[in-house]
Amino acid sequence: MTLELDHVGIGDEPGAPLPVVSAVAAPGRPGVVAVETEQAPVLASLVAGGRMRPETGRVLLDGHDDAAAVRKAFALVDTPGVAEPFPVMTVRRIVREELAFAEQRPSREHVDTVLDSLGIAHYADTHVQRVPTDVRVRLLVELALLRDGVTGVVITSPERHGGAVEDWFAVVRDVARRGTTVVLVTSKAAAATVETLLGTIETPGTDEAPGTQTEDPEDVARTDGDDPRLPSETTTLPTEATA
Repeated sequence: MTLELDHVGIGDEPGAPLPVVSAVAAPGRPGVVAVETEQAPVLASLVAGGRMRPETGRVLLDGHDDAAAVRKAFALVDTPGVAEPFPVMTVRRIVREELAFAEQRPSREHVDTVLDSLGIAHYADTHVQRVPTDVRVRLLVELALLRDGVTGVVITSPERHGGAVEDWFAVVRDVARRGTTVVLVTSKAAAATVETLLGTIETPGTDEAPGTQTEDPEDVARTDGDDPRLPSETTTLPTEATA
């Protein structure tokens, strides 16, 4: 599954709410959208996730302009005002409330199973604002991938929570290696660091090093990965329920 942002934008330059950007994301090959200001990352994420139509350009899923298919396949992860947990929510409560929203039985045993699977059980009673950024990203991404039909994620501005780019990008790298299509919306400074780290992603079935485009994207190879889902009682778990 390949998602292409083909010169998408909102508003006119200079000072457009979302300046024109381009990126291509495919399994094993994250797409990076580098934008600044407070509003642009949210708009870029909404456009990439099929929740908002750009005024210019197109969002293509496997070459097709189908916003409904994009919405079904892609979950927004930690998008401010849309899909971010309240800062004082504990990690355990985030998992429990999303299970309940998904009409699953939010038992302590099931919550503990999710936390154990992620290796973050020791953060269970910690406010999410106090966990390391890489832990936060892993938690929210993995919950997103439990949703029925979700095979891609749009991660919004992980750098805003602090920490080293190398740490939270390691989560992005691991998820991409499993065959998930990842769009990373981040600052220009963080994107510059990410570009130097993209070579650490080994794409199964190809000898070509992965890459990213924030302007004028080229075609990318599609690869298949293993099922990226966590063990769960069912496979419907929304990430946008905690907003």
